[in-house]
Amino acid sequence: MRIRRVESIRLDQYLLVEIETDSGLTGLGEAGAWGFLEASEAAIEKFARYLVGKDPLRIEHHWQYLYRWSAFRGSAVMAAISAIDIALWDIAGKHFDAPVHQLLGGQVRDRARVYAHVFGDTREKLLRGITEARDAGFTAVGHLTPFLDEPYERPFFQTHARKIGDAIDAVRQYRELVGDEVDLCIEIHRRMTPAEAVQLGRGIEPFHPFFFEDPVMPDNLDEMAYVAANTAVPIATGERLTSLWEFDMLLRRNAARYVRPDVCVVGGITAMKKIAALAEAQHVGVVPHNPLSPVCTAASLQVAACIPNLALVEYPSGEDEFPKRDMVTGIAEHDGQGYLLIPDRPGIGVELKPDAREKAPYVPREVHTRLHVDGSVVDQ
Repeated sequence: MRIRRVESIRLDQYLLVEIETDSGLTGLGEAGAWGFLEASEAAIEKFARYLVGKDPLRIEHHWQYLYRWSAFRGSAVMAAISAIDIALWDIAGKHFDAPVHQLLGGQVRDRARVYAHVFGDTREKLLRGITEARDAGFTAVGHLTPFLDEPYERPFFQTHARKIGDAIDAVRQYRELVGDEVDLCIEIHRRMTPAEAVQLGRGIEPFHPFFFEDPVMPDNLDEMAYVAANTAVPIATGERLTSLWEFDMLLRRNAARYVRPDVCVVGGITAMKKIAALAEAQHVGVVPHNPLSPVCTAASLQVAACIPNLALVEYPSGEDEFPKRDMVTGIAEHDGQGYLLIPDRPGIGVELKPDAREKAPYVPREVHTRLHVDGSVVDQ
């Protein structure tokens, strides 16, 4: 069996890759560097010239070859490697007539606990979103900001005291709304300095968040370690990291109690399984980052099924809604009790719909971010 075709497919705001073999088997993957999908697509096209004619089952060898042939990496390149790796595992599963998790050592669980996304540009919307998630059976909510998901067009300003005080009060309201029925995954989106993050982390300790996610920028791992050492709320981070070795450096610094590898950025299923093992050695939980299409969810579930230290899986809202429902068959099934069922179909469990390109045309992301009232850039 040999690789015959490697094709990039743009759908809605996502970039998929389909790899076809001369035996007729196809594999599906996804690239996750969502701000630079055009760059990832160019990398996939370059990698395709190496892959065509190769044995698709030599997954580890191809991963090493694509990663190590050049000194240049980064998120766009790693997203391309991730997409290819996921597609090759999909082919391997179909070749052996088994779900990918069976090839990775087999299931340790039948379903994976997830957290639902909650958004809102007002406090009322955020509170309503938490209630709706609970009523839908979810036992954890995430993407849950103590600030607001305000539009980029609105210039930002708050005094330090109001910024910290309002955020602490927001988490208090979230906890009082649901009591201990729902775990709260507090998302900061890297918008604080280390000093601010420590103050906020200490302020929300009484409300027992599941984790405190990305309180500071990911550029300096020592800063994340500083925050982790100065608050009792567990730190979750890693969605912007792009390699096994960055996660190793993060863990060596005791900078997180939950790691958040993105299977579509960090190097695919091959790398994500290794990162989970690194975390397991330090009793650190894994919370796969998953903001993309149902292909990302499907690949994440394959790893979630077979690692002992899974904590939660991020579950994007609306996977059963347009346009995601029109991309693939086999979308993950929520059991109504806060879990996604682990699929037993061969490969990663999803298939591209024949009319996906027509139903979900590509929508490019433009360069756009929020500004402060003084004209400087704000992280949100």
